[in-house]
Amino acid sequence: MWLFIINYLLFSSSLFSQKNNQNENSIDSISVKNNKAYSIRFGIDLSKPIISNIKKDDYQGFELVGDLSFIKDLYAAVEIGTEKRTTQSENINFTTSGSYLKLGFDYNMYENWKGMNNNIYLGFRLGNSFHKQTINQYDVYSKHHYWQEESTRENYEIVEKSGLQGRWLEFVAGMKVKIISNFYLGFSFRLNRLINHVSPKNFDNLYIPGFNKKTDENNWGAGFNYTITYSIPINLSKN
Repeated sequence: MWLFIINYLLFSSSLFSQKNNQNENSIDSISVKNNKAYSIRFGIDLSKPIISNIKKDDYQGFELVGDLSFIKDLYAAVEIGTEKRTTQSENINFTTSGSYLKLGFDYNMYENWKGMNNNIYLGFRLGNSFHKQTINQYDVYSKHHYWQEESTRENYEIVEKSGLQGRWLEFVAGMKVKIISNFYLGFSFRLNRLINHVSPKNFDNLYIPGFNKKTDENNWGAGFNYTITYSIPINLSKN
């Protein structure tokens, strides 16, 4: 179903662009200058406000996205955002909040017709987060060896650990399709590999903004975004 929708959007966009190009060529048949077309796209990740509205008590997030075409099929990309997430595990309840920045490149593998700017791409990002962890509640389990009994002690003292960081490499696969004039819908899947991180003493980074969940046994993460962006064309003329 998704493949059908994607192919339909790309095909429709191609026909629309070809028709516009034919009309332009019929009106102006004399080319005075050769123009080099670039574009800047900027927008937001739609998935984060949606998830924030669904999980109001446990998650709040916002992300701005942008890219710049400067060489044929190569785009410089930037993403900046904030996240606040409360997680309840078996023994602990904690909140992670902070901001992150991702910089990288995307390579377009889709052959556009003239005047089009749709993308099916592969890329990478270098991500960096600045965040804090707040331990809201934790349970301490102890076993009495003599009586062979287990006891539970609940601790509600709030402990905050600030000045934390995470750095990771992100592998990206995605697409962007023009829907109406200068507006694009996009979707991408991310596979993340943690490079290093600053964790709190006697605790760990169980969640890193922009990266997702982290465990002691696994430094890999995954994520996605669903974007809407607006494109500003830039034409540089050559005599």
